[in-house]
Amino acid sequence: MVITIFTLIILFLSVIIHELAHGSVALKLGDTTAKVAGRLTLNPLKHIDPFGTILFPLLLLIATAGQGPIFGWAKPVPINPFNFKDQKWGTLQVSLAGPATNF
Repeated sequence: MVITIFTLIILFLSVIIHELAHGSVALKLGDTTAKVAGRLTLNPLKHIDPFGTILFPLLLLIATAGQGPIFGWAKPVPINPFNFKDQKWGTLQVSLAGPATNF
């Protein structure tokens, strides 16, 4: 039970930091869209997707009796690639920022 709760907490924090990384790299590249939307924050209420962050991981937990993989997602951080200083590689950099943070 303790390991399950720990896993859910790690998942919850991971999806928040993942989305924050996307927004931070976009900001560094010149796009203020996520900042203006108030999404460059560790406040979980700004990132929670009711289904992907709460319901789906709980359903996986119940379906696998805590023995299978548990994953989820948060609301995507808004970006505008037309604001990037590096129009050629900016979208790729922002896209890779989230998964790189999780590793």
